[in-house]
Amino acid sequence: MASNKSLFRKRVFEYVRGIPSGETRTYKQVAEAVGSPRAYRAVGSALATNHNPLIPCHRVIRSDGNLGQYNRGEEAKRRKLSKEGAI
Repeated sequence: MASNKSLFRKRVFEYVRGIPSGETRTYKQVAEAVGSPRAYRAVGSALATNHNPLIPCHRVIRSDGNLGQYNRGEEAKRRKLSKEGAI
């Protein structure tokens, strides 16, 4: 049986996988979309564990417009978003 934590991560990954190229969502928007509106920090923690290139976690940014962290480095996140036309 899967834990609540792994089910949450699965929901986050599924939602983030659907963010189109050239668009972004905030950590808060992702948390709300997966049914845990106050879990935006947990969204960031879940995305930090992602190493699957099919899950575009670079498309999730902070509510204040800053990019936030990225497990491959902030500059890599900036380059990817710029290439997609999201920033």
